[in-house]
Amino acid sequence: MTTPAGSPAPMTVPSFFVSQRITVMVNRYEIRAATPDGGEGQLLAFAEQKRMKLKEEVTFYADESKSRAVFSFKARQRLDVHAEHDVYDEYGRVLGTFSKQFGASLLRSTWNLSAPGLQAVGRERRPVIAILRRIWDLIPWIGEIWVPFVFHFDFVDSATGQPVMTSERKKAIRDRYVVTVPDPRVDFRLAASMAVALDALQSR
Repeated sequence: MTTPAGSPAPMTVPSFFVSQRITVMVNRYEIRAATPDGGEGQLLAFAEQKRMKLKEEVTFYADESKSRAVFSFKARQRLDVHAEHDVYDEYGRVLGTFSKQFGASLLRSTWNLSAPGLQAVGRERRPVIAILRRIWDLIPWIGEIWVPFVFHFDFVDSATGQPVMTSERKKAIRDRYVVTVPDPRVDFRLAASMAVALDALQSR
């Protein structure tokens, strides 16, 4: 893939929603802007994640017609639980990366998030909920159905400890998340990719 010269223009979206729709072979995600009153606004992106792929890749489109791909993320390695994932804009320029910390995630899911001028770490907010989720997943049959535990992720700047992004799961049968991005260094496309990955890749 050829990368055009110059740096990608940043996109700042301080708050948005991610909603999942599950089908037999594909997970679909709608990403909508938050309105001033906290409701769901315009569709910002539509994504599909095909299951059973050896190398994880998710493409985000401008709408459900899928006529225009606007950004994407892709794993560098195959079947690697701590693979680096690169996030690209629509022209193939890298916006940032994310990866799961395998060792730390055995008890409490932990992710690395990188962008120009930023290194951040994201963890499940509640350690007790993290352990309960793992016990739930180990129970035969039960682990295949809806998880009743609401979990949230907080990402902080590795250097300063200041919050850069949060993803909060809402109580609903269909997965739904509220994502806030107080740090303008985190491009919307990177934040949206990370938010979808927290749902799509969390159990891997």
